[in-house]
Amino acid sequence: MALASRIASKSRLLYGSQILLQREFAVPVRHYAKGSELPALKGDEMLKNIFLEVKNKFETAIGILKKEKITLAPEDPAAVSHYAKVMKTIREKANLLTESQDILETIDLATHDIPDARTYLLTLKEIRTKRGLIDNLGAEGLMIDALDKIEKDLKKPLLRNDKKGMDLLLAEFDKINKKLGIQKQELPKLEEELELKIAKAQLEELKKDVVEAIETQQKKEEFKDEAGAVDVKSLDIRNFL
Repeated sequence: MALASRIASKSRLLYGSQILLQREFAVPVRHYAKGSELPALKGDEMLKNIFLEVKNKFETAIGILKKEKITLAPEDPAAVSHYAKVMKTIREKANLLTESQDILETIDLATHDIPDARTYLLTLKEIRTKRGLIDNLGAEGLMIDALDKIEKDLKKPLLRNDKKGMDLLLAEFDKINKKLGIQKQELPKLEEELELKIAKAQLEELKKDVVEAIETQQKKEEFKDEAGAVDVKSLDIRNFL
């Protein structure tokens, strides 16, 4: 029974570790949709180069993860900070976008065909919500209020190609930034805070997925006789790489 318990426990740990790998280290196809440095190639050669690049990035990530322990404890600031640093190292070594750069890329792809300012701002809100980011300062509401003011003065919807109208809106945004105490020289600090918030959100999602995976595994017939829950904090994916 003790041996069976150890085997079952190891199986659950492995399953949880696989979830972590699958979620965190897949290179999205969008990486190649824009800004890719791959030359224009034909058919098999292009696919081969894409495969090799993804393979190299994955191997780089695995190499770093073999040296670092990820603790699934989003409630622990130290665990969140360490996770963010590990992800940053992986992105730098594997030449991947930072979270902030990825958000900017997402915004660019999602909004480049949007003609009006209001739909643009609402799309930004949608992207923020999907990313699990919280507008603690209430900046979005202030930006919409500023847009309402400009459109009321213009007596028409503000289009993004309306240079005069957009200049007026950006001037209002500058006032909002000043009111909220946001300065350009503080952007690196704000980006760092954003990275930590995203890291925490990712750890929360990872922990949720791993817990669900383990619970599903425990419901299987071969594990029904095994007692005791697995503490996700004890997961160490280095044992399975």
